[in-house]
Amino acid sequence: MSDFSSHKRTETLQQLANKQLDVLIIGGGITGAGISLDAVTRGLNTGLVEMQDFAAGTSSRSTKLVHGGLRYLQQFEIKIVAETGKERAIVYENGPHVTTPEWMMLPFHKGGNFGPFTTNVGLRLYDFLAGVKKSERRKMLKPEEALRKEPLIKKEALRGAGYYVEYKTDDARLTIEVMKKAVQKGAHAVNYTKVIELLYDDSNKVYGVLVEDQITKETYKIYAKKIVNAGGPWVDELREMDGSKQGKSLHLTKGVHLVFPQSIFPLQQAIYFDAPDGRMIFAIPRNNKAYVGTTDTGYGGNIAHPTMTEKDRDYLLDAINYMFPSLQMTAEHVESSWAGLRPLIADEDKDNPDEISRKDEIFISDSGLISMAGGKLTGYRKMAEEAVNTVVKQLKAEDGILYTSSETKHLPISGGEVGGSTGFKRFKERKMEEGKTLGLDEETLEMLIQTYGANVETIFELYQKRQTEAKENHVDPVVFAELIYAMEYELAYKPVDFFVRRTGALFFKINWLKEHKESVITYMAKTLEWGKEQEEDYRSELEQLMHEAVTPDKE
Repeated sequence: MSDFSSHKRTETLQQLANKQLDVLIIGGGITGAGISLDAVTRGLNTGLVEMQDFAAGTSSRSTKLVHGGLRYLQQFEIKIVAETGKERAIVYENGPHVTTPEWMMLPFHKGGNFGPFTTNVGLRLYDFLAGVKKSERRKMLKPEEALRKEPLIKKEALRGAGYYVEYKTDDARLTIEVMKKAVQKGAHAVNYTKVIELLYDDSNKVYGVLVEDQITKETYKIYAKKIVNAGGPWVDELREMDGSKQGKSLHLTKGVHLVFPQSIFPLQQAIYFDAPDGRMIFAIPRNNKAYVGTTDTGYGGNIAHPTMTEKDRDYLLDAINYMFPSLQMTAEHVESSWAGLRPLIADEDKDNPDEISRKDEIFISDSGLISMAGGKLTGYRKMAEEAVNTVVKQLKAEDGILYTSSETKHLPISGGEVGGSTGFKRFKERKMEEGKTLGLDEETLEMLIQTYGANVETIFELYQKRQTEAKENHVDPVVFAELIYAMEYELAYKPVDFFVRRTGALFFKINWLKEHKESVITYMAKTLEWGKEQEEDYRSELEQLMHEAVTPDKE
C-alpha cells in the first residue's frame, strides 16, 4: 500500500498538521499538482489540500488536449504559442501513456474564417514558434485529400484543409499522475480537505490554514512558511477570504462537450472547424467514441457544479450538422457530456471579452498569500516553475535558504518511467506479451497499458493475486484490479473518484459504468467502512452525475 492510499487519509492529515511546511498548496487540479511536484523536487517540505477530489474541477472537464494554442495566433499571442507549443513535447515525453500525438485537420470552406493562404502561413508560423519536429510539421491538403481522410465533412465549397499535429490527453489522469509523482518524492497530499479559515501571525502575515476533513468533519491546523492559492475557479474566493481581492479578477466561462458512440458518429479523423458563428470547435475520435466541443459562454452559477443546458447542447448539435451535414444529429444521439469552467483573468478596466487573457498570472497579497490564476492545461509545468520560483525567491530573502532551480523538464511523471515516447513503444510490446500470458485480451491490455503506463505492472500483479477476492465480492477481476489500485495508490475514496476521474467512464464508457456500478460501490463501502447513509449519499452523487451527463438543464 502506498502513501497515497485512501486507507491512510487520516495519517496524511496528521502528518500535514504535525510540523511547519515550507509550502502548502491549496487546490489539487493540474496547477496545484504541478506546483507540488516542482516544489518537492527542489527540496521544499511540501503539502497540498484539495476540497473535492483531485482534478474534480476544470482539470477533468477540459477539451482533453495538450495543444499548442493555434487560436492564440489569431489574437497575436505569439509568446503563448511559442511557450505552450514547446511545452507540449515535454509533457508528452514525460508521460507518453497519458498524452498522444494526434493529426488534426482544419478544413476551410469558401467564406469561412480560414483560407488556403492564411492557414498555410498560420501553420507555418506555428511550426516555427512551437519548435515542431520535422515529422509533425504541417501539410496542406487539396479538397479530395481532405475528403479521403474524413468523408463526413461538408463537401460543398470545400477549398482544402490544413493538417497539423495536436496532442490529446486524459486531463484527469495527467493530474493524478503528476500528483502521484509528487507524493512519491515526499509531498503530503490529501483530497476532500477544505480550507475554512486562513491563519495569520501578529504582523498579519498568513502562516497557516484551518482545514476541515469533508469525510469525518474533523478539523486540523496546518502551518507553512508560504501558502500558494491554486484554486482554479475558486482562486478569487480565497483572495476574498484573505481580504485581498482587488484589481484583476477571474472571469469564468463555461465549456460543454458532447460524446457520441462511433456507430452514430463514425469520425475517422480529428477535425478543428469553424462553427456558423465563427467560433472554433474540435471534433475528436477517442476509444470508439467521438466528442465535440467546446462552447464558450460567461458563467455565474455554482462553481462546483456547472452543467450542460439545452442551449449548449443545441449549439453544438447545430455546429456538428453544419460541418458534418450527412449525420443529421439530434439530441437522442448524445451518449454523454461534460461541462467545465475556464478561469480566465479579466482586468476590471476592460469590458471587452476579447481582452480577457489566456495567460497565467501570480498575485501576491499584503498578507503574503501567493495566488496563481489563469493559465491552461498545456502550460501547467511552466506555471508551476514560475510559482515555485516566487516561493524560493522569498525564502532566500527571508531565511537565506538557497534552493535549486526547477528539475521537472526531464522528470517522468508517475507511469511515465518508460524511456520517453520511443521507449514507450517497446514497453508496450513487452507488456502486451506479458499480459497475454495472464489470459487478458488485446483490447483490455491496450486500455490498461495506455491508462497506467509503467504502473501497469502493479495492475497485473493485483489482477493475478486477487482473482479469488474479486470473485467473492462479485467484481469483474480487471475492474477489481483497477479499483484496488485507485483506492490504494491513487487516493480514490468515493465512487465518483473511480468512475469519473480515475477511469473516465462517465464520459467515455457509460455502459461499462452502469454494468459495474453496484459491485464497485458495495466493495468500496465494505472496505472503506462507510456508514449506510454515507453509501447512499455517494451512490446518489454518482447517479446525479450520470443523469446530468445525458439530461440538459432547462435554461
